[in-house]
Amino acid sequence: MRLLTDNYNSKHGLKLVAMLSIAAFAAFTLPGCGGGTATTGGGTTTESGGEADGSDSKTTPVFKLAWSEYPSWSVFGVADENGLLDKDEGEMGTIEKKYGVDVVLKQAEYETTWTLYGSGAVDAVCITNMDILSPSDSRASVAILPTSTSNGADALIVADVADIDALADKEVRGLEASVSEYMFERNLEIAGKDPANFTFKQQDPGAAAQAMSQKQDGYDAIAVWNPFVLQTLRNREDCRVLFDSTTIPGEIVDMVVMGKDSLDKPGSADFAAAIIEAFYEVNKLMADPEKGDDTLVALGAKFSNLPLDDMKIVVKQTQFYKTPDEAIALFEKGGTFMSEIMPKVVGFCESHGILTKKPTVGFGDPSAQLNFDPQYIQRVKDQ
Repeated sequence: MRLLTDNYNSKHGLKLVAMLSIAAFAAFTLPGCGGGTATTGGGTTTESGGEADGSDSKTTPVFKLAWSEYPSWSVFGVADENGLLDKDEGEMGTIEKKYGVDVVLKQAEYETTWTLYGSGAVDAVCITNMDILSPSDSRASVAILPTSTSNGADALIVADVADIDALADKEVRGLEASVSEYMFERNLEIAGKDPANFTFKQQDPGAAAQAMSQKQDGYDAIAVWNPFVLQTLRNREDCRVLFDSTTIPGEIVDMVVMGKDSLDKPGSADFAAAIIEAFYEVNKLMADPEKGDDTLVALGAKFSNLPLDDMKIVVKQTQFYKTPDEAIALFEKGGTFMSEIMPKVVGFCESHGILTKKPTVGFGDPSAQLNFDPQYIQRVKDQ
């Protein structure tokens, strides 16, 4: 089992990516393959060997999704393996054929997916509700699908710390300006404590987990996410979870977000529907009594090479929005996510210097820079 990967070290990071220049990727395009024409996001691929101008051929809209290794996003890698989607341009899975759209899956490290999305090199990206705030300032965005929420996957692990008050005398190690620090401060607030009285010190989560596992001095409390949570608790029997994200359900949300510019292109609604249906079809496989374990094993192979037993824990602590009804309820206009949770998330990002400008956030509001829109999920549900 791997302890460290570059992707996990960066997962949910905010400040670093917010400062990355998108200019270096402005000219980025993914290579065409399988006889299709090379395109940028929202382009077309030529079928049946016809000319690129489409005079004697049928053209299929091409859209690109950037995803990184995380439980509910690795679903798209499994969808590719199961033939629901085909990650390559010019090749189509069953769901792509159904909607008449060519979905290109671009797997990359988390920071890279941000940059690809911000530059317009891809049409959609797998990203958290916190992390999309910065890119949406320069590229108006629409959240088309919530995939999961942290329900214990982010945790504060302690050794020889009796209670929250005792934390005031300790340094809590974790990734600053990330969901780890957000989870930490929100739990302090829930307990009636002032985060200003506690010390959160910048530390790579993988390095923090390894240092605590080795009982290094000064590592009495770490704020990390899975797989580091599972690994640290197993490596040190005297460690325990003091608090975790189960206290803030629905606040740390993993999503698929699409650029408004891409949604203005022909075939965009079909692309959104294909991505959404593929996600739910893999969730059905995970729930199937005969195919569920094999699907979880396939998912674990893409998430830190975790075995089946670990993945059964992971998908409980990273709670999937398995059905359209669950997703639509989250994106409901006037619901808790809109009226209470997103204002908290935006406020945290502002107070920690993550945002240079506060984006407008809406629910079913086309004028908002970041719009949470359930209409694409509703389309799949109504079929």
